[in-house]
Amino acid sequence: MRLMFLGDVVGQTGRAAVIEKLPELKKSLEPDFVVVNGENAAGGFGINTEIADNLFASGVDVITTGNHVWDQRNILEYLDREPRILRPINYPKNTPGNGAGLFQTTDGRRILVVNVMLRLFMDPLDDPFQAIELIIEYIPLAGGADFIFIDMHGEATSEKMAFGHNFDGRVTAILGTHTHVPTADQMVLAAGTAYQTDVGMCGDYDSVIGMDKINSVTGIFLPSTSISSSSLSFAFLSAIVNLLPSSVSSPISICLIAAINSPYEGFAMPFFFNNSIARSLL
Repeated sequence: MRLMFLGDVVGQTGRAAVIEKLPELKKSLEPDFVVVNGENAAGGFGINTEIADNLFASGVDVITTGNHVWDQRNILEYLDREPRILRPINYPKNTPGNGAGLFQTTDGRRILVVNVMLRLFMDPLDDPFQAIELIIEYIPLAGGADFIFIDMHGEATSEKMAFGHNFDGRVTAILGTHTHVPTADQMVLAAGTAYQTDVGMCGDYDSVIGMDKINSVTGIFLPSTSISSSSLSFAFLSAIVNLLPSSVSSPISICLIAAINSPYEGFAMPFFFNNSIARSLL
């Protein structure tokens, strides 16, 4: 089974990159299932119903979110009626929407997608560790699902790594989001779970984590500084493809960057792979 996961989609540039490039990436990589974190898709703050529908139309199977999930008002009712968009599972009981969903691939395999938000330097939600314990007890790997994927939305690398090790061997893949900066620690943990602290973003290359660099520098950090704008205007996709060629305990991870509107059109980089199957995809 093959899962493609795209990191935080940021603003119009990130949306354009996903909508334009995802169909051809699906043709070339042939993923069984595509998950995208869309919590920054509406101008960097949340996601609305129109954007969600456009992402689904481009080939996304499930959209995960994070701390910005509530930023767009019209998403509240949508979360209750659309099971393919998730909010973090550890929000309090009776919060609109769902934090997990059990889905089927076209060939009938079951994939449990869980969205969770960690707490260090984040909102004080319910215990994320306990929330995951409960859902994987109810829908265990191999018993209730063929593949368990967790979008781990959080700030602190230490908390993320502790979270990964705690659930190693009990879920298929744990991939981090939120910082918009990819970490160079793609790995298969000791008991077989694929892990990366943060997969990065789908957003503007010439920016500050996907946001306008001039406004970020002069408006927040150095008001008296003047910086020049760039003629470059392109985005990159930060995506992880997890392969399970034979068993749950042997996943492979590949990170891809696909630029648009740039000299690097179609560029793909393997950040991590551990056999010839991964090489053959690029």
